Amino acid sequence: MPSPTKDSVTLFPPPSPSTHRALRRLQSAHSLGAKAAYQPSSLISQQRLQQQQQQIQQQHQAYQQQQQQQARPASPPRRHASTNRSPQRGRANSDAPMMQFGAIPPTGSRRSSVLSRRSLAADSMSLERLLRDGPPSGDVEGALESTRYKVLDQGIKTDSDGMSNLRIYVWLILLNAPVLETDAYLALIHRGASPAYSKIRNDTFRTLTTDPLFRRRVSEASLIRLLNAIAWRLYDAREERAKDHAFVQHRQYPSVSSGSRQSLPAESSRPGTGYDSGSGPSHATSSPAARSRARALTLTTEGSENGVAAAEPGTYVQGMNVLAAPFLYAARSEAEAFIGFHQLLTQELPGYIRGAMDGVHKGLALVDKVLAIVDPKLSLYLLSKSLSAEIYAFPSVLTLCACTPPLPEVLRLWDFLFAYGPHINILCIVAQLVLIRTKIMESPR
Repeated sequence: MPSPTKDSVTLFPPPSPSTHRALRRLQSAHSLGAKAAYQPSSLISQQRLQQQQQQIQQQHQAYQQQQQQQARPASPPRRHASTNRSPQRGRANSDAPMMQFGAIPPTGSRRSSVLSRRSLAADSMSLERLLRDGPPSGDVEGALESTRYKVLDQGIKTDSDGMSNLRIYVWLILLNAPVLETDAYLALIHRGASPAYSKIRNDTFRTLTTDPLFRRRVSEASLIRLLNAIAWRLYDAREERAKDHAFVQHRQYPSVSSGSRQSLPAESSRPGTGYDSGSGPSHATSSPAARSRARALTLTTEGSENGVAAAEPGTYVQGMNVLAAPFLYAARSEAEAFIGFHQLLTQELPGYIRGAMDGVHKGLALVDKVLAIVDPKLSLYLLSKSLSAEIYAFPSVLTLCACTPPLPEVLRLWDFLFAYGPHINILCIVAQLVLIRTKIMESPR
């Protein structure tokens, strides 16, 4: 057989990439059309499909308008990009419905779903661009939900040490922290030692001593300054509440002398004592309604059931040093760490800073209840060994698992907790127990 000559061979040019893409589009369209032809559809499903298509078209038009606006000559950059703060979220975001991980509901799903409130334009933006440019079209709620889902699905990009330039700003947005001037933080520092300074010094040198990343980046002096400033801020707020309480008390009992007015709420707040037991004028609390009203005036947020916190001059409690550690590690300045930490204590975890730590004990009771539902066998085994959550879970509940190394994983956990609510920490603690249940059950001790 003769070999082909050079002139007899016809060489065809290789297909271009666009040809392959066109073939793939035709094949995918053909397969989708074949599948849709065999799917039975009812009138209700057709109406829902039309509604979904209309909503998708509206969102697509809004997105195109946004792209056209961005293509125009940009105006001078704003100096304060933090004015587009997120709307106030309820404490610990406990009203947010649970979502199914990894599944995105269709556009026409129920509005009660968290994912249905996301902004389509914000979804197409990166997290860094979203924080820099702000919510597209002024949709703060939709951009906030998109940010939460980005934190859940993609996470915050960090290095091997868990450091990120975006993390602290994401935390401040999710916590709805107000703008704080650096001079305000410096003014608290220049006031000197707070009433809780001795307690702070007894705890700071023991903060994450076994974590080399934290010890290399955060100094004990910065931790002392931050906690001392927090103590001053909480102490001032406590003094303001005391003045308001005295003003209301004066308006309630204008005819009582100053000395009697000071002793009235302290005595009437204890059952079985006060004016109803004959230790003072009987006309002051002659009726049960008056006694309950006088007692309500004395119940403030810093007090506790046994009155321990009311006798303390400061508002610092043990465990606040560990809660402040991740803020100092992730923040780029002490002022940023201060306002984020203060917002967490006062808005998300107000029960943690009381003298009796009633918020912590309520969380421990929830750990026992949730574990009994999720894993009854493990719960009964721990209770048979006299191990309740008060014994093994107290540090984890108190510090939002910040006491459990390594620190980069703590930061990732806090990204999720700040996005969907610190109350989910209870479920995370139970998940840790379930993961090591085999070791717990096989342990001889």
